[in-house]
Amino acid sequence: MQVLRKILFPVSLVYALVVYIRNYFYDKGVLSSKSFKTPTICIGNLSAGGTGKTPMVELLVAMLKETSKVAVLSRGYRRKSKGFVLADENATVDSLGDEPFQIFSKFPDITLAVDADRRNGITILEDQVKPEVILLDDAYQHRKVKCDFSILLTSFGDLYVYDWYLPTGNLRDSKKEAGRAQVIVVTKCPKDLSDQAKKAITIKLKPESHQQVLFSYLAYDDTLRTIDSSTSLEELKLKEVTLVTGIANPKPLVEYLKSERLKFEHLKFKDHHDFSETELTQLRQKKCILTTEKDFVRLKNKVDNLYFIPVQHRFFDDGETVLKRTLEEFMK
Repeated sequence: MQVLRKILFPVSLVYALVVYIRNYFYDKGVLSSKSFKTPTICIGNLSAGGTGKTPMVELLVAMLKETSKVAVLSRGYRRKSKGFVLADENATVDSLGDEPFQIFSKFPDITLAVDADRRNGITILEDQVKPEVILLDDAYQHRKVKCDFSILLTSFGDLYVYDWYLPTGNLRDSKKEAGRAQVIVVTKCPKDLSDQAKKAITIKLKPESHQQVLFSYLAYDDTLRTIDSSTSLEELKLKEVTLVTGIANPKPLVEYLKSERLKFEHLKFKDHHDFSETELTQLRQKKCILTTEKDFVRLKNKVDNLYFIPVQHRFFDDGETVLKRTLEEFMK
């Protein structure tokens, strides 16, 4: 794969040129960005997947929903529906996509909608729901909407400052576009990340005066869950476990489980993988399956003995307080 990526370097130069021209047209007003009356908060990245956007959206929902009427708008990647879809009690993974369905399952008291056309989605939400704030999931590159507040995520193990454009690298946007964010969060950090390392990373990111740089790590729950029951990670150590992942970067989860001395076989699938009937038949033969929450919403009711491991962002120092205070200032 790495050899192929290097061979495709000329293609990445063309991609970089297209990205540059597109951003230049937006910056100069040749292409228009539309503002909306409802405050919008964008959560996204410059790279292709793997930075923890969904857990970050969930954290923001939890922060804001007690004091504001929150709506989440997502593209609904790889869903089987078309156009604007407003989640309700009949919503499924097929109608919303796995990540939006996961968010709605966890927060059924908020408004969640999917629409590849973010302008259209916001317009309908303002007309039908009238939210007080709209969270735009994975919309950093969607410049047809002028977001009021942007949170840019970058993974500790794959900082955008060291990356290159697709397909040779993972960048889907220019590094200089990081300047549009109010907050940059370095995610998936090791728990023992030192203050010196944080300072060094901050220097490399070169934040502008209006930007805050925060650091977070993934905190995995030691209580594993299924539809109507739960078990502990310790209990799983007595079973024959198969780890099933269909996410962009399963490495942090794999490392965590190994650090907990869990023995398992790992079946790794591509991000947002749509499991075939043949694959489901093979999985049904496994004695105990552990998976991510995103994969769980696609596998539940199809595979028995299925558990998922909850995960959330935890900030270093007072990062969560800083983020919450910053959002409160924005919402005034």
